[in-house]
Amino acid sequence: MPEDWAAVAQAINERVTELGWRQRELARRSGVSQAIVREIQHHTVERRRSPRTLESLSVALGWHPQHLDAVLHGRTPPALDPATTDRSGLLSARMDALEHRLAEITERLDELKVDLATVIEHVRSTS
Repeated sequence: MPEDWAAVAQAINERVTELGWRQRELARRSGVSQAIVREIQHHTVERRRSPRTLESLSVALGWHPQHLDAVLHGRTPPALDPATTDRSGLLSARMDALEHRLAEITERLDELKVDLATVIEHVRSTS
């Protein structure tokens, strides 16, 4: 069965509206970058996403960690049963989202370091 990213976008948009959130809030709560949230919500870029991305979004939206994956593949999403919810799975999804965000921050800092070194080199050579 083909992946239905439009259905994922619709599910997220309906839930965000229901919760009264903005994109920034969903990004913050899920640990997924706002750019990726925007791409998924608006269905502008259709590409393979990490299962952890969908898990992080699902958990942030108060759903079972596999909710959006089920929507993507045309299955009925599993119910979130607080009595049987695997807390380690939820924690794992959050940790993966944080690791992803930390990697993005590290990459940006590395880019800034290179830019700063270039500026310093230029200033020294013109002095």
